[in-house]
Amino acid sequence: MTEPADHAARPAGAARRRPSWHEYFLQLAVQAATRSTCLRRQVGAVLVRDKRLLATGYNGAPRGVSHCLDIGCLREQLGVPSGERHELCRAIHAEQNAIIQAAVHGVAIDGAVLYCTHQPCVLCAKMLINCGVKDIYCLEGYPDELSAALIEEAGVRVHREELP
Repeated sequence: MTEPADHAARPAGAARRRPSWHEYFLQLAVQAATRSTCLRRQVGAVLVRDKRLLATGYNGAPRGVSHCLDIGCLREQLGVPSGERHELCRAIHAEQNAIIQAAVHGVAIDGAVLYCTHQPCVLCAKMLINCGVKDIYCLEGYPDELSAALIEEAGVRVHREELP
């Protein structure tokens, strides 16, 4: 019987590194972002409670509506800067889609933790605060000062992380 190839490359006695729970859920958010249909920024989000995946989301147009990937970006056409005029976009944000997915499937998310590729915008921040999310782990920031202020005022903790 031969050993699998991945074990053969590892020196004897060397342990493979297991990701921490935070790394694991952030990696799932990164994977969710690969489904994004946004031309500007691919965002993925994962809602978790007690180390259990509750819902995922990525940014893209609503069900049955053409995606920017297929027809172009309205925000680009109008020259809207990042972090401004969120209503001028066809897409639903990743965090919003995760909340919607949980609602559609009857999954309670009060007390959940959000893992997201980017810090939430003000619209998503308000929704997450009202959903009872108390911790947000993200890989990248987002240029939205009001979002950061509301998150801080609500006592939600934001953790900036890096993946190895």
